[in-house]
Amino acid sequence: MEWYLIVIMVLLVPILLLPVAFVWYLNASGLYRVIRDARQRAKRRAKALREAEFVREKGVVGRAAVVKE
Repeated sequence: MEWYLIVIMVLLVPILLLPVAFVWYLNASGLYRVIRDARQRAKRRAKALREAEFVREKGVVGRAAVVKE
C-alpha cells in the first residue's frame, strides 16, 4: 500500500466516525433520560400510593363523618 493511501485513511476514518459517534451519543443520552424519568415517576407513584393508603387507614376516605349532637 502506498504511503499516501495510509495517510488518507488515517485522516478520513475519524471524520467518517464523528457523525456515527454523535448519533450514538444522542441515542444513549435519550435512553438515559427516559430511564431516569421513568424511575422518578415510579417513585412519585409509590409515594402517592403510600399516602393514599395512609389516608384510607385513617378513615378519611369513604366514610361519612359522624356528628354527635
